Amino acid sequence: MSEELPPSDATVHEAADEVPRATDDDAWATACEEDLQAEKARRRAEYGPPPGSAAEELRKLVDAVSDKLSSLQSPLFGAVAGPAAQQVVRQVVQQAKSAVEPVIERNPDVFDHLAAAGNELLAAYRSAVQAQEQRWTARTQDMHKDLDERREGGEGTGPGERIDLD
Repeated sequence: MSEELPPSDATVHEAADEVPRATDDDAWATACEEDLQAEKARRRAEYGPPPGSAAEELRKLVDAVSDKLSSLQSPLFGAVAGPAAQQVVRQVVQQAKSAVEPVIERNPDVFDHLAAAGNELLAAYRSAVQAQEQRWTARTQDMHKDLDERREGGEGTGPGERIDLD
């Protein structure tokens, strides 16, 4: 018979300490993940689905434009040329889609960079316009202030000054 020694108290306490730590780490990660998922669901409910990448948005735009062009029935072509013209429009739209699709597939990141650059240009333009508007409004306020000061000092009610000719 072999005798096995029971584990010492120190070993039991160390093992007991390790189990809750591992569980706490997992619980923390699980709680964070649950909070993140709940926040994403709340934002989706409030703002709708998040926009896709710029490449996906371009693909959606091309599809929407092509569907719209294909469904148009132009009175300019007349009754005789209508079906033939519509077939030509469909063919042009299909060629455009087939030209754009490989570019989107090969370079999806380029469209994200272009979208970011467009946002930066828009922010710069907005900043320039706001600065110019502030200068315009400051100049207008100064002009009104000058007119008010002249009216207070003068005798007349008009914007002009009275000149004594004697």
